[in-house]
Amino acid sequence: MRPFSLEEVLGQDHLFEDSNSLFSRIKNASNLNEIKIPSLIFWGPPGTGKTTLAQILCSKLEAHFEKVSAVDSGVKELRKIFQDAQSRKQRLGEHTILFVDEIHRFSKSQQDSFLHALEAGYVTLIGATTENPSFELNNALLSRSRVIVLKALTPEAIQKLLRRALSDHSRGLGALQLEIQNDAIEYLSNTCGGDARIALNALEYCTQAKAKGESISTVEISKAIEKAPANYDKNGEYHYDLISALHKSIRNSNPHAALFYLARMIEGGEDPIFIARRLVRAASEDIGMADPKALEQAIAAKTATEFIGMPESDVILAQCTLYLALAPKSNSTYTAIAHARKLAQEHSSEPVPLHLRNAPTKLMKDLGFGKDYQYDHNYQNNISPLESMPEKLIGQSIYKPGNLGFEKEIQKRMEYFETLRKNSRKKNLDH
Repeated sequence: MRPFSLEEVLGQDHLFEDSNSLFSRIKNASNLNEIKIPSLIFWGPPGTGKTTLAQILCSKLEAHFEKVSAVDSGVKELRKIFQDAQSRKQRLGEHTILFVDEIHRFSKSQQDSFLHALEAGYVTLIGATTENPSFELNNALLSRSRVIVLKALTPEAIQKLLRRALSDHSRGLGALQLEIQNDAIEYLSNTCGGDARIALNALEYCTQAKAKGESISTVEISKAIEKAPANYDKNGEYHYDLISALHKSIRNSNPHAALFYLARMIEGGEDPIFIARRLVRAASEDIGMADPKALEQAIAAKTATEFIGMPESDVILAQCTLYLALAPKSNSTYTAIAHARKLAQEHSSEPVPLHLRNAPTKLMKDLGFGKDYQYDHNYQNNISPLESMPEKLIGQSIYKPGNLGFEKEIQKRMEYFETLRKNSRKKNLDH
């Protein structure tokens, strides 16, 4: 059921929305020689048509097509392809399109081997990757290519694909004259993760024991989809996208979204300790002193997850996620340490006031270390008139508590201590 033309491609309508876009011009061109096709990097989830688009382009360009996978190929194989491509161009005038599946699996040094062939112009590269090219591909290679983003197929596109496969007699399952229940096709289109390959494989699995003219049920589809791998790679783009979505949903105080993204990662087999670490970070970054117990909950969740392991710790992670999502929010701790670090960088040579320094030796005492230190417990309300900031930073305010949760109490405490400190200094001056 692989499409033979751009008209058959489903789920990538955004490539053709602009009449001046590359794929719109390719689709409408009578002579592709008028269009200069750059090297392309197709970036998108599995089963979205990366290989298909490469093969369609090659057929329209009438070029020599070479296909390799970065999983089982190396520089030696690439060098042979480039030599043959150069020879073919010189002898026959025939251009070569090289399709590299999972191009991100080539090391940066291996990726460098493409550059000469691309510069010389006898090879056009089409790479396919599920990983973010910004992180996985050389800047030199990216600068010579155009990145084309492919999207996971929508449920509507998957349904069209499945009905096409059921009705197509020459390439699909049309000869079986099978029906599929509406709720069954909706279930499959929503649970295949936008992956056409998973959807078609599940459909084909359901037809293996079917007689001509029978119907496919939701129960049969659910059994078939269980045999398909989850659309999740613990080392890939979804790994970072979903943990980011979990953290930001907690920050947004949305427990429903937070639990959904947590479940996505659990179902994908994510390392639970990786999730727990992010919950610990969120507890301080986005809640902090608005609810100091949030960090206690997150640490407890990490400890319990390590102790129990999966699958039983799913409820522990869920409890912590709910607590954090529903806690009052404040990023004052996050902004305070950022401000403090910036000041520390800008004033890295600012000396610690002498009265705050320890004086364990006579020499240090003679130099004034610890002189005039005022022990707070010797003063009323345990607050001395002491100035703790370096001279150039006196009066600098770093921590500014928010207005939610426990930070309302912190505001009162800070104002209280500051008032006591001012009164203590006033008394000290009077004496």
